[in-house]
Amino acid sequence: MSFQIAIDGPVAAGKGTVAKLLAKRLNFLYVDTGATYRVAALLAKQAGIDWTNDDEVAACVDKAQIDMHNPSDAESDGRQTTVLVDGADVSWAIRTEDMGKGASAVAKLGKVRQVLVKKQQDIAASQDVVMEGRDITYKVLPNAQLKIYLTANEEKRAHRRHQELLVRGEDVEYETVLSDLKARDKQDSERAIDPLQIVEDAWVLDTSNLTIEQVVDQIEAKVNQLR
Repeated sequence: MSFQIAIDGPVAAGKGTVAKLLAKRLNFLYVDTGATYRVAALLAKQAGIDWTNDDEVAACVDKAQIDMHNPSDAESDGRQTTVLVDGADVSWAIRTEDMGKGASAVAKLGKVRQVLVKKQQDIAASQDVVMEGRDITYKVLPNAQLKIYLTANEEKRAHRRHQELLVRGEDVEYETVLSDLKARDKQDSERAIDPLQIVEDAWVLDTSNLTIEQVVDQIEAKVNQLR
């Protein structure tokens, strides 16, 4: 049986960074579930299906074989994970701005989400994974050996997000970032489909006063203990 690490948490808690570093350290597969929504958007666009059509997008995605694996030496081009659709490498094709918009659109569709959860579970069934998102601990991998709710206080998360935006060259005020973050938290926790929540058996890990390395060290120690 594969070893599954499921990580949920609010925006700017460090889930992506922690999950990538942890997967690399443990030699697990890093699964960004957002990539599967980008795949759905790509498949719909290739088939000429509108991103708001739940039935048709879901049917299109259901027929496709979605696989992920750690990049081989020949695939060392900066990607975190190799994503295959029916055997074709789409790792970079799904990373465009257009596919990002499409992913946001199809992620609101209930039937598409159901299909993708099954695809995500299939990916995790045959290999050790670190999977992060907002519904992983209770919906995608409810039987994961380690469930983590990664969080930090609002001010710390807003500061991290603000720094990220400044590095990208975006001129934005900290107060604006903090306000947007609070609104996003409210939206994530109150949405009708798969709201952000803390499951009873999750390890709530507050990263407010921890470095990324300290967080990864703590999780790695926990994994070694469980294994």
